[in-house]
Amino acid sequence: MSSWQENTSPCNWTGIMCTVVHICRRMPWVVTNISLPGAGIRGQLGELNFSALPFLAYIDLSNNSLHGPIPANISSLSLLSYLNLYLNYIKGQIPCNKLSGFRPQEFGDLINLVQLVLSYNSFSGPLPANICSGGRLQYLIVTSNILNGSIPRSLKTCTSLVQLQLQENQLTGDISQHLGVYPQLIKMILASNRFFGQIPPNLGASTKLTVLHLAQNMITSSILTILSKLSNLVELKLDYNYLSGEVPPEICSLANLYKLTLSSNQLSGSIPTLIGNLSNLGYLDISGNRLSGLIPEELGGCTKLQSLKINNNSFSGSLPGAIGNLAGLQIMLDVSNNNLSGVLPQQLGKLQMLEFLNLSHNQFNGSIPSSFASMVSISTLDVSYNDLEGPVPTTRLLQNASASCFLPNKGLCGSISGLPPCYSIPVAAHQKGKILGLLLPIVLVVGFGVVDVTVVIIILTHKRRKPQESVTAEARDLFSIWNFDGRLAFDDIVRAIEDFDDKYIIGTGGYGKVYKAQLQDGQLVAVKKLHQTEEGLDDERRFHSEMEILSHIRQRSIVKMYGFCSHPVYKFLVYEYIKQGSLHGTLENDELAKELDWQKRITLATDVAQAISYLHHECSPPIIHRDVTSNNILLDTSFKAFVSDFGTARVLKPDSSNWSALAGTYGYIAPGMY
Repeated sequence: MSSWQENTSPCNWTGIMCTVVHICRRMPWVVTNISLPGAGIRGQLGELNFSALPFLAYIDLSNNSLHGPIPANISSLSLLSYLNLYLNYIKGQIPCNKLSGFRPQEFGDLINLVQLVLSYNSFSGPLPANICSGGRLQYLIVTSNILNGSIPRSLKTCTSLVQLQLQENQLTGDISQHLGVYPQLIKMILASNRFFGQIPPNLGASTKLTVLHLAQNMITSSILTILSKLSNLVELKLDYNYLSGEVPPEICSLANLYKLTLSSNQLSGSIPTLIGNLSNLGYLDISGNRLSGLIPEELGGCTKLQSLKINNNSFSGSLPGAIGNLAGLQIMLDVSNNNLSGVLPQQLGKLQMLEFLNLSHNQFNGSIPSSFASMVSISTLDVSYNDLEGPVPTTRLLQNASASCFLPNKGLCGSISGLPPCYSIPVAAHQKGKILGLLLPIVLVVGFGVVDVTVVIIILTHKRRKPQESVTAEARDLFSIWNFDGRLAFDDIVRAIEDFDDKYIIGTGGYGKVYKAQLQDGQLVAVKKLHQTEEGLDDERRFHSEMEILSHIRQRSIVKMYGFCSHPVYKFLVYEYIKQGSLHGTLENDELAKELDWQKRITLATDVAQAISYLHHECSPPIIHRDVTSNNILLDTSFKAFVSDFGTARVLKPDSSNWSALAGTYGYIAPGMY
């Protein structure tokens, strides 16, 4: 440590504590405590001369990088009462006990034992029968070993217990017979063992209990209403047992409950309507049971839910729109494998933080709500095995979704690979006339576009000049692309990619497809074409945002926009072509990832940082990108980085406060709101 200097008193060193002792009429200062948890200490414990520290009573060197054995001379510390070497790389025997393997029945003779932690080892055999013989044991934590036998008999009367963690062993026995009354108990975790019997009625007296995990055992009978007395309970996990009966409404009085998992049991009946009282509930998993009836509207009152799993039951009726009130739902909403029917509520589109939505294996009908397009964080949407029809709303994170998540259904269509395009879906005879009536003007507009199409092309910051005027080399290149004529430029682009043929697609974004176009003069450009949908207001806003922002900024690490076309039939943006593609694609390619060594990665990160700094500090007013992901960082063949996709960017107003709706890709969203 930096404070450990020669010719200075150890009593002034970091982590060292000294005490005055009386020795032969002298009162010297001696080292009694060494406390350096998580201090980054390396080396072997034997390098510390314990024989020179006979008054040591307390050693805490946990969470460091110590390795090797515990030195034998540590046994000379006759005053040592606390030794913590947790989270190191220590191996070998314990000389503080001469123990190897595990037959520590001697622990039963430690009448002053307060804490025993033996977690994450390979200790076997039963726990000592008299482990709490002194009546002072507070912490017994033996997680993840291969212990067997039943709970020691002395634990039944061990009223001093504060934490009991026996999970991930092979312990067995009737759980209701081996546990007593523990008025001081805060945490009990007995999961992943072989306990059987019913939930112990005595637990109702442990009113300080905050965590109760009995999952993955063989516990039978019903959920006891007496658990409702545990008013401080934060986590209740009873999944993967053989529990039967109904979910008692009394459980809904646990106002502090944050996690409730009852999955993979044999529970029946319905969800209590009082479920809405659990206003602090963050995780609810009741999947894999025999529950039935309607999903209560009151579930929408659990506004802090982050994950909701009610799949693999027998729920019927419609999915209540109140589910859309769960604005904090972020990780998962799974209602699959039930008997739900009716149309999907538009309110689900309000779940803008949700990443995983599974509606499969039900009887939903009608169309997928257009509001789903505003679920900007959705990465997995499964609506397979229903009776849905119509277009699948497009979001950026679903661009590589599998068609298996949408089939079989009555007739879903869309831009997802494997689904038929929406315009090719067969229609009834009485609808064909209406559709033809709508299509005819569009066909005429495209066919006679030379006469009627209005194309607006903005060429960076350069204004249009006459051919004879002198211009810079860069400006000449740009002007030669457009041939001094917006209509010719439009024709050139559409001709180059054969009226947006799929074979020219090089990527698919959240609101459009990107095409590679080679113009008549050989120049390569990237063309991002906006999806044409009836409910495309968000996409339209993104288009105008990107068009407006990129036409005013210029920085070497921000992709250049050459121009745009805004027309009822065609809406597209034209950029410089970046050959390598996205950083995401590069990292997924083993060969390219090897070329992207650490030096290139540092340079890449610097390029991106400079681009963001430019947007924040050199633009007036400042611009916030809001979606800097590996998909939106493009690389050229020398691995130079370019920030792209400004569809969700926002301009900050200098004279007022600035707020926006949550935007961006889940997992990349910046910690602040602007």
